[in-house]
Amino acid sequence: MPDFSAGLGLLTSPAVLFFFVGAGAAFARSDLSIPEQVAKALSLYLMLCIGFKGGVEARAAGLDGDFLSAGALGLVLSALMPLLAFGLLKWTRLDRPTVCALAATYGSVSVVTFAAGQQHLASLGLAPGGYMAAVLALMETPAILTGLILMNGAGSDQRTDRGTVLKEVLVGAATVILLGSFLVGAISGEAGMQKLDLFVNPLFQGALCFFLLDLGLNAARSLMAGGRKLNVPVVAFALGFPVISAALALGLARLAGLEVGDAALLAILAGSASYIAVPAAMRVAAPKADPGIFVTASLALTFPFNLTFGIALYTAAATWLWT
Repeated sequence: MPDFSAGLGLLTSPAVLFFFVGAGAAFARSDLSIPEQVAKALSLYLMLCIGFKGGVEARAAGLDGDFLSAGALGLVLSALMPLLAFGLLKWTRLDRPTVCALAATYGSVSVVTFAAGQQHLASLGLAPGGYMAAVLALMETPAILTGLILMNGAGSDQRTDRGTVLKEVLVGAATVILLGSFLVGAISGEAGMQKLDLFVNPLFQGALCFFLLDLGLNAARSLMAGGRKLNVPVVAFALGFPVISAALALGLARLAGLEVGDAALLAILAGSASYIAVPAAMRVAAPKADPGIFVTASLALTFPFNLTFGIALYTAAATWLWT
């Protein structure tokens, strides 16, 4: 049976504990808040660090077949999982724009869940390849494009400016900073890391704690504000679909012969849900979609679930399958 004891280390890590500090402050009606521009700057900083370190490690390891396999699996999962989500969400009786937004949300990925998973795997001696940062970037966009196809499918009266949406997706801040910093790291290599070591390594943990404090505040406040809109089927989907996605990712990774660290992180990515990139795109593509449902589900339900149980569960399942 999988060993879940290592998950206790994740739950007691400073970054995760700060998430619960923020959530507790929000539930207590504290006036604690992080300015929006500060939170955005922290998000960009975290993505820059993840991308840059991934590029440096990828250059050291070489962009070999493991990267190509992981990248291909990531693209397939991101593009196709929204179709499965869409089919499951039909029986929730939500309107089509909201269903499409939810499907895209759960096909895309969370950068902070990736960071937490990466740190957890490294602490267990299962550090994934640096190229997984590029896989992260690759998995953000296809789900949004699938959501657009569903939005404009038969029976939908939703009309979108596809050019505007594609620009939002393909040259959005997250895509540019992740891929751009990955390329900078891959080009500059260890020489570049020596120059930026303090910026992208010791300072990263502090910034992650600060960002998760803000996410805890936002998650709890979203739940208090939009929780009434989350019916039982939506809650069941928000907690169950990530496990299904992670299980499929692990199965495909096993068939593809990925290393256990890469497979575990791919499962963590597949089990995550976007609360940054997808809402930004859906603001343009699906203005009638209800963010009180799809943002609250991903941020206030799925993200805490993954921090407390999901990452440990997917990691334990991967180590069990690979032994």
